[in-house]
Amino acid sequence: MRSSVLAGILATATVAQKGAWEQCGGSGYSGVNTCVSGYTCVFSNTWYSQCLPGTNAPVATTLKTSTKTTKAAATTTSAPSTTTTTTPTNPGRFRWLGVNQAGGEFGDGIFPGRCGTEFTFPDNSAIQTLIGQGYNIFRVGFSLERLVPNTLTLALDTGYLKNLTATVNYMTNAGAYAILDPHNYGRYYGNVITDTAAFQTFFNTFAKQYVSNAKVVFDTNNEYHTMSQDLVLQLNQAAINGIRAAGATSQYILVEGNQWSGAWSWNATNTNLVSLTDSQNKLVYQMHQYLDSSSSGTSVNCVSADIGVQRVVGATAWLRANNKVGILGEFAGGANSLCKTAVANLLDHLKANSDVWTGALWWAGGPWWGDYMYSFEPPSGIGYTYYNSLLKNYLP
Repeated sequence: MRSSVLAGILATATVAQKGAWEQCGGSGYSGVNTCVSGYTCVFSNTWYSQCLPGTNAPVATTLKTSTKTTKAAATTTSAPSTTTTTTPTNPGRFRWLGVNQAGGEFGDGIFPGRCGTEFTFPDNSAIQTLIGQGYNIFRVGFSLERLVPNTLTLALDTGYLKNLTATVNYMTNAGAYAILDPHNYGRYYGNVITDTAAFQTFFNTFAKQYVSNAKVVFDTNNEYHTMSQDLVLQLNQAAINGIRAAGATSQYILVEGNQWSGAWSWNATNTNLVSLTDSQNKLVYQMHQYLDSSSSGTSVNCVSADIGVQRVVGATAWLRANNKVGILGEFAGGANSLCKTAVANLLDHLKANSDVWTGALWWAGGPWWGDYMYSFEPPSGIGYTYYNSLLKNYLP
């Protein structure tokens, strides 16, 4: 998700012109439709238009979304030119269904922070409850700044790594998969990561900790956004290269895209990611999709019963056309009947297209959510009590 509730909801941008790569239109959008010099507001689909390099006339559509002020991306290295294919899963059945586990990334901006005060890790009893019901994958959020303080190329912090690994081992020893999620939005201490060599070094060091655990899944970074599209490509490839060079060859790698990795705009925004390569042929393209008017997951209200399907059909077509597979790494809906229908329709679509969709993960579980509208923390989280019986119909 674009931010945790504890960290605060991201504010809508109010600049006179939209910056490079930012959203400039779509259904329900109320911001400006013009871009900074050298960029044009280009229509992607009904819900999304983006400022892309070029000089064509702006396209005015509407969609209000959240943005976050960051420093601009700098130089990048050249992109790989070959493509990789991934064997599709069997149609009609998910490989994975699970729940995000938030907490290790909480306390954003307070580094290193204190475990139990600024941040926390998943509760093992809650994890066991979910595994016992058949959920088989969990995405564990953590902070790069806590795991590798000061510089990406330094040694890992032993205390933070110990807690993270204990959580991962608990999940995988119980038979589930654990996704390691640097929940950093392509940033490090608030700055866009532009040093692809350092990024590769980090993942090489990090992956060495989990070489022997085939149920670990590496996520390259949570929700890159408002960055150079080529930089997003290069960071993903650097992560892949670092992981494989570490000897981690049995693990899947989840790559994420620009514009918060949104499924609704993937087939227009992230088309260059088709050129990512993996020597082990275990890439899965991770997308996120919420059902509220801004696709941001900040409202209990869903647009319509079919909104989830409408927002992912382009991504489904993109995956199939390029012989790739994906996973919906974040989705959720409010505790009301319209959203429940929308969630069911979305999951039905993914399952019907499980030749290209490997599964989905609800946002989110974790012990500190309290009365958060989507909380999937047993036994009393709002999302858990309202949606658990529905989601269990889609278990692998």
